[in-house]
Amino acid sequence: MNPSGVQHALFGTLPGRAIVIGVAIRLGVYAVGAALGNVPAFLSVVDTVASVGLAIGAAYFAYKLILLGKRRLLWRVRRKLILSYVFVGFIPAALIVSFFLLSGFLLFYNFSSYLVQSRLNAIADQTRFLAQSTALEIQRGGGRDAAAIITRRQDNAQAEFPGLSITMVPFDRPCSEAGRQPAPPPATAIVAGPWAHVAPPTSVPAWIKCDGFADVLAYAPGSPATTDRADGIVIRAVALPDVPHPSFAVIYDVPATAVVKERLRRETGVEVSTFAILRRVKTSARPIASRPEAESTQSPQPEHASMLPSLVVFRDWNSGETGVLSASTSLRIGELYQRISSGPGRQELSQGLLLVLFIIGALFIIIEAMALFAGLALAKSITGSVHALFVGTERVRHGDFTHKIAVKAQDQLGELAQSFNSMTASIEDLLREQAEKKRLEEELRIAREIQMSLLPQGPLVMPGLSITAVCVPAREVGGDYYDFLPLDEHRLGLLIADVSGKGTSAALYMAELKGLVLSLSRIHTSPRELMMAANRIIANNLDARSFITMTYAVVDVRDLTMTYARAGHTPLMYVPGGNGGRTQVLVPDGLVLGLKLDGGELFDRLLEEQTISLAAGDLCVFFTDGISEAMNAADDCFGEARLGRILEDHASLPSDELRERVLREVAAFVGDAPQHDDMTMILLKVEAVDAPESLHHGGTEERRPMPVHG
Repeated sequence: MNPSGVQHALFGTLPGRAIVIGVAIRLGVYAVGAALGNVPAFLSVVDTVASVGLAIGAAYFAYKLILLGKRRLLWRVRRKLILSYVFVGFIPAALIVSFFLLSGFLLFYNFSSYLVQSRLNAIADQTRFLAQSTALEIQRGGGRDAAAIITRRQDNAQAEFPGLSITMVPFDRPCSEAGRQPAPPPATAIVAGPWAHVAPPTSVPAWIKCDGFADVLAYAPGSPATTDRADGIVIRAVALPDVPHPSFAVIYDVPATAVVKERLRRETGVEVSTFAILRRVKTSARPIASRPEAESTQSPQPEHASMLPSLVVFRDWNSGETGVLSASTSLRIGELYQRISSGPGRQELSQGLLLVLFIIGALFIIIEAMALFAGLALAKSITGSVHALFVGTERVRHGDFTHKIAVKAQDQLGELAQSFNSMTASIEDLLREQAEKKRLEEELRIAREIQMSLLPQGPLVMPGLSITAVCVPAREVGGDYYDFLPLDEHRLGLLIADVSGKGTSAALYMAELKGLVLSLSRIHTSPRELMMAANRIIANNLDARSFITMTYAVVDVRDLTMTYARAGHTPLMYVPGGNGGRTQVLVPDGLVLGLKLDGGELFDRLLEEQTISLAAGDLCVFFTDGISEAMNAADDCFGEARLGRILEDHASLPSDELRERVLREVAAFVGDAPQHDDMTMILLKVEAVDAPESLHHGGTEERRPMPVHG
């Protein structure tokens, strides 16, 4: 303690003077009593008064010292929280750890069951596909060489599914009303593969329908008395040919061999060892599937005990009823997928774990309540200050800057309250606006990436043609769309479209148009027929205030022709090959798509399809009005005439250089004026080739640059 502070406390304050005077009086009375042998009566009264003053002064300073010690000891919030944590946090934290450990154990128990079942279902779907393709191949061959087909299929799939076994069995049930006519003779049974797990089935049970079957079966040791155990599981798929009265069925069996189990372990992080039947099939007391007696053996026990049992649903081959298997598994937590789902059923183990979990939770609540009462007194000052700060923050967040917090303690929280009261402005609205702006920018960025991914990606290789394209949205997302649609080995579809408006609504309609055209291009070879079909569909789904313009052309590299139709889109520009070729503007009649006028009759009547011949050096340019109507600061449009002159003057350039030339001319014309519409352009240039043969995407050799998207 500072000596000057002690001096001031003793001589500069009333309680300090009372102590000094009281001590002096008592010393004087003691000296008189020592000299006289006794103390006079009046001096006794004075001594008593001095003692009272001394006691009052001492009590005052004792109170001040207590306050000073409390302030020095508990001024930091951290020290207060430490004392509170002893009563409120330590014991509950230990219970929380136990609670979540048990919860995690229960979670992984159900999760392992889900993973095993889902991956087995995935293998069943794959097996069903193989069986269906085999049945269709046999059907297409008229049943000839069925044994060779099955053997070849078994050999091809053996590497992926060791132990795969295939059989073709007779089938004599109609699958439709037409199938009730006289049936063809049943096919001869054919067996391929080892069939080491069970005997090959000789027929298809009546409960399996004509659409086939794929599921998990369990095969038991072969004795009805031991149906509570299983040697293992097998994924079985049944497929029939697509005829009214099939004469055969193809059956695939994929046993859960070590290779399949290792695949399950890699894909799920669950290592499966043995199986045991928990719930038998209600309608059948016999084994699920019998193995041949010569091969009936018990499955070996795993080298190490499994951590958890997983539940697997299986089918009975004879009745179609379901049962539940318990698969002994070992979990590898680091390899598990981050997904959670409940298991296929509730068993006694899970119920017991839940009971223990509830008991620990109840203990947690009781001890937490006791700790809360014990630490309430120590935490009162903290909670009161925090609550005051919370109320003040809420008031300021709502714009009330006049609210003040009452300062009730001289500690860190009190100083924080004083700092809060000294604030004159709030940045809450600014932070909220900044966060909202960042969120919107991120969403628009993702939307732009998605929209750009809908456009053709990678090089398009086509002997005889050089194709390049560019799409520059006016905003983050736009409504322009182009696409290259390979139709067959010699024909390519070119599409350019413009959805009315800009922004997210136009982008959504653009995505819808892509899916529609991709589907229709596989059906209609004529541009006119494709557009008429598209108009009928789009008119029922497009907003009444929106429409779509589109040009669709089919280029035949073998006949060197281009057939095209235009639905209200900007004209198609064609520059013949050779020096001095004049730009031709091709404007066939056509109405925009999506108008709800008369059911499409007017659109069909006005839509015109044209065909032109192509030669080496010819140039065809598809574009949207964002290029021809690009405006400068004086609101002058770039215009189709200026675009045509540029194409005439530079038609000899490679298509990618010509594309950049056009973009530079548009940018130079527009200057600093903002872009008001999406700009999209496709340049198709015919090259000199001897015999164009095919069209394909990909490859390392580029006959044209990758399309530029913005």
